[in-house]
Amino acid sequence: MRISGGDFKGRKISSKKALGLVSKHGILRPTSSKVRESIFNIIGGDIRDSIFVDLYAGTGAVGIEAMSRGARMVFFVETDRKRALLIEKTLSDCGCIPRARIINQKAYDFISRAKEDGLKFDIIFLDPSYYSAELEDALFLLSGGELLSEQGVVIAEHSFKTKLPDKIGALKQKKAYKYGDTMLTLFKTEGG
Repeated sequence: MRISGGDFKGRKISSKKALGLVSKHGILRPTSSKVRESIFNIIGGDIRDSIFVDLYAGTGAVGIEAMSRGARMVFFVETDRKRALLIEKTLSDCGCIPRARIINQKAYDFISRAKEDGLKFDIIFLDPSYYSAELEDALFLLSGGELLSEQGVVIAEHSFKTKLPDKIGALKQKKAYKYGDTMLTLFKTEGG
């Protein structure tokens, strides 16, 4: 896989080793380059100087793309230790470690800790396994909106077969985009 835009455009970011890595957390299903590019077309200029969270980071491709396009800081949250180490190596090869936080823990634990610490993010991207209950659970944990900056956004990648509610707590669905069997659903807080 290669970065599709920004400072690192064209740079290879994952190896066959990373893509073939199977663990107790399942087979890795990276976000396609077409969908990655669409994510950044949707958020446009909001990426510059943003604080971005790549929840369920996998290869780290989405978060690295965010850095390439100008994110100030990216949190890579990956529960699998081997995958987290591969993300760290890729970031090190790019010279991006100072702008990254690699968090090797479950998404739920990261969200809970971030709330306790009073952290705020501009963009939260989540892409759990398509056929698990994790998407709805994570959205519920994010539904208070307290982790989002004033104009913050949550982008969920999921199967086109999964219908997400129009409203989850303080999060309101703004738009949904379909790319083959993949959906990107955008949420903002009511006032955002």
